[in-house]
Amino acid sequence: MNGSRQTVRELLGVIGAGSKVSGCEVAICPPFVYLDLCDVVLSATGIALGAQDISEHAGGARTGDVSAAMLTDFRCRYVLLGHSERRTSHGECDDTVARKTLQAISAGLTPIVCVGETWEERQAERTYDVLSRQIGVVADVLAGSGDLASLTVAYEPVWAIGSGVTATASVAQDAHAFIRQCLARYSAPAAQRVRILYGGSMKPDNAAELLAMPDIDGGLIGGASLDARQFLSIVDAATRLEAVQSTSYPSFKLP
Repeated sequence: MNGSRQTVRELLGVIGAGSKVSGCEVAICPPFVYLDLCDVVLSATGIALGAQDISEHAGGARTGDVSAAMLTDFRCRYVLLGHSERRTSHGECDDTVARKTLQAISAGLTPIVCVGETWEERQAERTYDVLSRQIGVVADVLAGSGDLASLTVAYEPVWAIGSGVTATASVAQDAHAFIRQCLARYSAPAAQRVRILYGGSMKPDNAAELLAMPDIDGGLIGGASLDARQFLSIVDAATRLEAVQSTSYPSFKLP
């Protein structure tokens, strides 16, 4: 819940200009009220558009809600679901996130499902239990339809968001690898295709190290996305890594 028409236009103008030569996929997920503005500003760039949430319902008398179908009117390709702030502040449970995921896929959107543990859960050594539960509820509703590979997952350790504390690359990699293992229980081929993003305070000074991990396919950028220079530095780190990886491993494609 940041920005104004002027600041959003200025921010995206700089990001759009700096991302034109990017070798990785870039997407912006603004507040609903700025989707139309972002659609216009980003139309001449290669930047994709997404939203921060959708309703679990397809339509009807749902005052204040936004449907998945509405987002497709604004060139949206992605939608964030189950962000820790939605789970904590709005009481969203795993079942709600799963229903929203189905709505997103039915409308042709790519859902970016956020999962992650709190500090208390991590201290209690419940990280894998939490991740397994959060992933399992969504995978259960997708596995039978063959849509599991359409999913994107974002691992956001709640204890690292906005705290200035970032998980080490090895800690983040362990969590990402476990998430992929959870998905592989349903479909090993789909698990390899699902992109898993790191969303725990990725910044210019740690992006390259995190993105170099084998199961970290990209970043879900929070605070650094409000500073064009920081955001573009992360994009540049991903682009340089993609160039190196593609030289050594022709089949590798960084999202």
